[in-house]
Amino acid sequence: MSRFDRYLLSHLLALFGFFSLVLVAIYWVNRAVGLFDQLIGDGQSALVFLEFSLLTLPNVIRLVLPISAFAATVYGVNRLMADSELVVMQATGFSSFRLARPVLYFGLCVALMMLVLMHVLVPASRAALTSRSAEIAENVTSRYLSDGEFMHPSEGITLYIRDLTETGELLDVFIADDRDPKSRATYTASRALLVRGDSGPKLIMFDGMVQSLVEAERLAVTRFADFTYDLGGLIDASALPKRTMDELSTWELLAAEPAVLQETGQDRATFRSEAHARFAMPFLGTAAALIGFSALLLGAFSRFGLWRQIGIAVLLIILVQLINTSATGASLRDERAWPLVYAAPVFGLVLSALMLWQSQRPRRRPRQTEAKA
Repeated sequence: MSRFDRYLLSHLLALFGFFSLVLVAIYWVNRAVGLFDQLIGDGQSALVFLEFSLLTLPNVIRLVLPISAFAATVYGVNRLMADSELVVMQATGFSSFRLARPVLYFGLCVALMMLVLMHVLVPASRAALTSRSAEIAENVTSRYLSDGEFMHPSEGITLYIRDLTETGELLDVFIADDRDPKSRATYTASRALLVRGDSGPKLIMFDGMVQSLVEAERLAVTRFADFTYDLGGLIDASALPKRTMDELSTWELLAAEPAVLQETGQDRATFRSEAHARFAMPFLGTAAALIGFSALLLGAFSRFGLWRQIGIAVLLIILVQLINTSATGASLRDERAWPLVYAAPVFGLVLSALMLWQSQRPRRRPRQTEAKA
């Protein structure tokens, strides 16, 4: 790598880090406000909020990296053009394609980061986030259990706990189950423990009794040394987080096994589209960097800056995004249309090559009219 390539690449990477940090912070703050209200409202601690925030970062970074690459390229090249550094390199005989070589290196670095994010970090973080969300959703202690007051965690259920110890033990538990009017039951226990089972949280009660009233005519009393009460009915099953495509590995998406399709509730076309998007989307960052660079080379040096070329670059990025949205929508409707996912990156790369070719063509100068005597 030549000295010029190293100089421009280091310049772009520094700006890329700055814009990525700013955009991630802005996007994360917007997401963190709702997350904070939800977790704190459920009685979770600040450590849980921090854990959830860290688990959402890979997905946030994945979304902002192409924008950061474009912004870093446009800002950096505009400043180099204003300082006449690129003009000097063009005067030494560097073609537009030669000048774009370090930008291509930069775009490939961005693509490599996004490949790691989309194939490794994002699925792993989403799986961990879903697992923790399920634990929080099933954590009845933080949602419903409070000592010294009658609670109604579900319709027809009344729960009372005299005291909660520091070790998590429940003392003097009372549960009235009136969900079935024909068979009402009252559970009392001197102490109880809350444990997590495969089907949801369970309450293990010790030294108590069950009083069952059948059709308001017969009362049955059963004493027990230990008894397990299933609390899974207290939690709305539809509110529990389910496994999504973001948690699946790329191989699982490409295989699209019937069991996994049924688990996620998606079809094969959606799986194919998502799998190939993990390969195509990283190169949108490469295309964005090259589009920003080649669009700015279309203009000659000007003291007033390259605002017109910057506007063209922004419009072209919007056009590439529209193509990406339309192509993705088409691939979701037909499983054989998955090659359309690559349409936006290919279009962006071809478009940048055309602009680089156009930028090195001789420019016509306006004819000078002779001054009349």
